[in-house]
Amino acid sequence: MSRLASLHGPSSPSSTPARTPPAKPSPGKSRRSASASLYDREEPNTNPPTESTYHRKLRTLLLELRQATKTWNDLVLLDGLKAAKGIIDARTELDNSLAALPIGIQPRVRLVNPKLANIESRVDNLLEVVSKLKTQFHKMASAIETAELLLVEALDDGVSIDSLTSLFPIAYPTPIPATHPDLISAKDIHREEDLLRNASSFRQWWTSIHAAREGLTAQQRSAVSPHSSEVAERLGQLSTPIARTALQRLTYMFESALTHFPASFKMWKTYLQVRMLFVLGRPIKPKRAGGRKKFPDMREALEDEELETLTYEGALDPVAGWTEWKALVALFERALMYLPNWAEFKGGESLVRVYRRYLRVDPSIAERYTSILLSEENSSPRPLEAAKLLLSLARRAARGEYTSPEGKSPYQLLCDWLDVVEKHAEEVGLDADESDAAEKARAAQEAAEKDAEAARLATLSTPEEPASVNGKLIRFAGPPTLANGAQAKDGPKAYDEDEDPQSPRRLDVAKIIKQDGLAVYKDQAGRLWSGLAIYWTKRSEFDKASSSLSLTAKSTFEAGLADVVTVRDFTQIFDAYAEFSETLISGLMDLMASPDADEEDVAETEKDLDVQMKEFEELMDKRPFLVNEVLLRRNPHDVQEWEKRVVLWGDNDDKVAETYGKALETINPRKATANIYMLYINFARFYEEGGVSGAGQPNLDSARKILEKGVKVNFKAVEDLAEIWCEWAEMEIRNENYEEAIRVMQRAAAIPKNTKISYHDQSLPVQARLFKSLKLWSFYVDLEESIGTVDTAKAAYDKIFELRIANAQIIVNYAAFLEENKYFEESFKVYERGVELFTYPVAFEIWNIYLAKFVKRYGGKKLERARDLFEQALEQCPQKHCKPLFLMYAQLEEEHGLAKRAMNILDRACQAVADQDKFEMYTIYIAKATANFGLPATRPIYEKALEVLPNRQAAQMCLRFAAMERKLGEIDRARAIYAHASQFCDPRVNTKFWQEWNTFEMESGSEDTFREMLRIKRSVQAQYNTEASYLAAQAVTAREGAAREVEGTQNGASDPMAARERDAPSQNKGPAFVAAQNRITIQKMDEPSEAPQGNADEIQIDDDDL
Repeated sequence: MSRLASLHGPSSPSSTPARTPPAKPSPGKSRRSASASLYDREEPNTNPPTESTYHRKLRTLLLELRQATKTWNDLVLLDGLKAAKGIIDARTELDNSLAALPIGIQPRVRLVNPKLANIESRVDNLLEVVSKLKTQFHKMASAIETAELLLVEALDDGVSIDSLTSLFPIAYPTPIPATHPDLISAKDIHREEDLLRNASSFRQWWTSIHAAREGLTAQQRSAVSPHSSEVAERLGQLSTPIARTALQRLTYMFESALTHFPASFKMWKTYLQVRMLFVLGRPIKPKRAGGRKKFPDMREALEDEELETLTYEGALDPVAGWTEWKALVALFERALMYLPNWAEFKGGESLVRVYRRYLRVDPSIAERYTSILLSEENSSPRPLEAAKLLLSLARRAARGEYTSPEGKSPYQLLCDWLDVVEKHAEEVGLDADESDAAEKARAAQEAAEKDAEAARLATLSTPEEPASVNGKLIRFAGPPTLANGAQAKDGPKAYDEDEDPQSPRRLDVAKIIKQDGLAVYKDQAGRLWSGLAIYWTKRSEFDKASSSLSLTAKSTFEAGLADVVTVRDFTQIFDAYAEFSETLISGLMDLMASPDADEEDVAETEKDLDVQMKEFEELMDKRPFLVNEVLLRRNPHDVQEWEKRVVLWGDNDDKVAETYGKALETINPRKATANIYMLYINFARFYEEGGVSGAGQPNLDSARKILEKGVKVNFKAVEDLAEIWCEWAEMEIRNENYEEAIRVMQRAAAIPKNTKISYHDQSLPVQARLFKSLKLWSFYVDLEESIGTVDTAKAAYDKIFELRIANAQIIVNYAAFLEENKYFEESFKVYERGVELFTYPVAFEIWNIYLAKFVKRYGGKKLERARDLFEQALEQCPQKHCKPLFLMYAQLEEEHGLAKRAMNILDRACQAVADQDKFEMYTIYIAKATANFGLPATRPIYEKALEVLPNRQAAQMCLRFAAMERKLGEIDRARAIYAHASQFCDPRVNTKFWQEWNTFEMESGSEDTFREMLRIKRSVQAQYNTEASYLAAQAVTAREGAAREVEGTQNGASDPMAARERDAPSQNKGPAFVAAQNRITIQKMDEPSEAPQGNADEIQIDDDDL
């Protein structure tokens, strides 16, 4: 679709103004078929029912009448009823108020006047509604009267309008011979054959159209209109049939020609003039008085005279021929669409003028225009104009006023501009001196404006009142402005010569990159700085001394390296800088190697080369420092990067000390990364060790000053401050100042009067919370234990208990310290204080150590006290922690007490421990009972175990129980235990149990007991086959890799007894049991060659018996 209204209705703007010309038809095809194919896409002329002006006017009047009627109904039903109801309600309220008064008593407040005032206001509302109804009534009456007059006018002129409307459309759709046979006469056949043979010849087409136009014009002069003068005046140039036929023929010829030459400006212009002549009529040219002699006197007046509007005579009536008017507008649209194509074909100044005018209507083609201006095919490129256009687009896109048709972002448009600047540096930008002068001029102007503003404020006797109060603008005179210095978005923008493509002034590239690039796109600083440096390189501004501005390539690179905050941007700039230096050095070396160079030039070039080589080497050596500076600019509170910078200086003590000092001044402790205290510690060690290499004299006073400064810093964590105090004490110890180390820790661990301060209260400084640092106190007590006395160490430990910051390790250390110094009872008291402070599971560890130490110390001497301690420990001990205590308790009773008490303790343990420990506990219990009382005493223990243990562990316990009974010779009891355990053992999973039972029956059983065993086995297997746990059991067995024998296969599963019989030695001649599935005759094993003999004592077992 195009920009203007087409023949098919309204259209939307197009993203591309130019349409690709259609392909030329082959010589073998007819010119008419080519023309017809162009318009085969047009909709057929359905000739909808004609609609005259009277129809449209009448429709408008009816719509007005309907709207007035609707408004009348709304006023009556809504506002009218509401006003009438208000009057009735007000009057009713007045009557009710008067009726409520007692007779003979005057009211204390005014009663009637407010009610009457309310009634009057309701009446005024009703009168207002009536006034609105009158207005709507007048509108309806006026519409009806106008409709009557329109009817009379239509009856007088109805025949003429209908007859005129039926003549159109004429040129739409485009007439072709298939729909209009009279387009080509017999005289035109020769012309059509010539055009068919020379379809690609513009001259042939132009000559044919010109000849046909002259012939048709001559026919129109002698033609007479068959209509009346009034109708002929309405039809204008199309009042005669010859004129209408002429329009169709010329339209057909022009459309056919434009099929082959769509970009011909001459053809389009002539076609438009022809169509305008038929529709608009003949143009009227105004006559101007004066001549050549008077022209000099009228020159000034003519320059100031505005262009007069063209007027026409004999135009087609817009009501009767509205289709022709619409077709003419569509034709203009098509011509404008092909205009840029013609301009590109024409090139030169025509292209520039056409695109400049087109950009005023459709700015979306600006990117295409810039590509044309910079294309290699353009003989006269305009890089300055293209650069200004791209700069304007980038700025407008950044403000949200432009959207690129190619989907480019504002930054991409700015990069396109930068590419143009880099490629055409001489034509687009200013040189270094001009940029420096422009910058100085801007600085001087800004300074003058500031001085003027300061002088104006100084002359005021009273301070200037604010322009706004509570955010609202108060203005009494002057042009409208916005508050708070805002600018109107839709208002006129200030003229900027940098965005004017027609301005010849070159661009200040450095200023634009800094304002529109670096200030906006901070994350793309690498590309922008590199582009500016390349620009100066293209202008040969390598290293010339200039002002403080970055107006040379090297100074630009240096400024970029000092400005970027990301490693990516730094790498981009540094690589470009290195490449620039290598190119410069290579160029100097080539210049020295040139045979045409003079000796003086060679000497000067050699000096320059030495300087450049030295600078390049320094640049490579500085790279780690530059990267470190970038990371520190990104985060100046990064402790690790400051440490890396110290390492980079190596043995340079002055730089190391300077770096540490700068780091401590720069870093904010509240924003610093982890381990900021290491800066103070390492800085103090630097002075303590006499520098990095240790060649200097140690300076403990400076180290103490650094640490003194560190302990006053408000760190994020208390532990950081504690680390500095501990390091200070360690430094004194390393230098054998033990008393000073003690004083340092005493100073650090000083307890304030208010000890109720919360250690985790972030609102307080770390110095106020330091006395509750366990790390600090731990180091302090270690120091007291090492170089202090027992009393001072005990005092330090007691303070930890008073502050309630002790942990289990402190308890153990304190008790161990007292034990080493032979304070056994006091160490036991420390343990008791520990178990009072902590709950389980921490208390378990303390009890475990305490009880072990106590038993080791006293053994059986204080047995009752030991028993009380064990009972206290077990009183609130959780199940998962009580097992070691019970075992220790039982061992104490076994070694120093009574075996019966030991058994009772183990019995209690079996009931108190967690489920996962009960099996092991019962195992120990049984072992102790066996050792002390013999195997028969373990039966009740086994029975209790079988009651409480889970199925899997109960099966294992049953095997042990049965083995014990077998040792005692209790076969029946053992068989009963096996039968009891069988309900827990799936034959497919617990094969070990069934093998052991099978062995037991073979060794100690009979046929009946074995049969009973097999019956139980089958029943248990059937039970597990119907349970969902069978699948889980099989999965477990598969993972364990246990071998399973599946019974009931095609030939029957092998019976265990049969397998044992097969494995028996040959001298065994006794009978054997047979499998349950098949009846097998037992033969003698020592006579395999003889035929099987019948056995009268053969045992036959059916499946039902199993």
